[in-house]
Amino acid sequence: MFKHVLVPTDGSPLSDTVVTRAIAFARETGVRLTFFYSQPDFPMPIYGEGALIDPTTPEQFAQSAQQEAQRILDRARSAAEADGVVADTDTQVSEIPYEAIISAADRHGCDLIFMASHGRRGIASLLLGSETQKVLTHSKIPVLVYR
Repeated sequence: MFKHVLVPTDGSPLSDTVVTRAIAFARETGVRLTFFYSQPDFPMPIYGEGALIDPTTPEQFAQSAQQEAQRILDRARSAAEADGVVADTDTQVSEIPYEAIISAADRHGCDLIFMASHGRRGIASLLLGSETQKVLTHSKIPVLVYR
């Protein structure tokens, strides 16, 4: 049924659980996995009363974000390979993670997105929504949400 599954991960404990479940799913069904990490873009400095000045340069931030992405993705790929599952990795810098996730699924020809149900609660949920909800709303391919 499915042949290639995109697994977004952010290195959080919930995402690590999803990586483990996606690997088990792939082992049982024979699908190929691509682990994806959406890197944050350099935050725009905000100046004014009470503003903090971050001494990090955009280059330092980008290097640090790339290293973090590589660490998270290498860990996921190693876990998959240890279980005999074929897995690739991808990362992209984006201010809008849900768009990067959908774009990665399209770019890699994935026919399923397997992701965590990130549980924002309270006012943050109302104002921002979760990336999972946004992927569910905008994706043209099926999304499997692991709780």
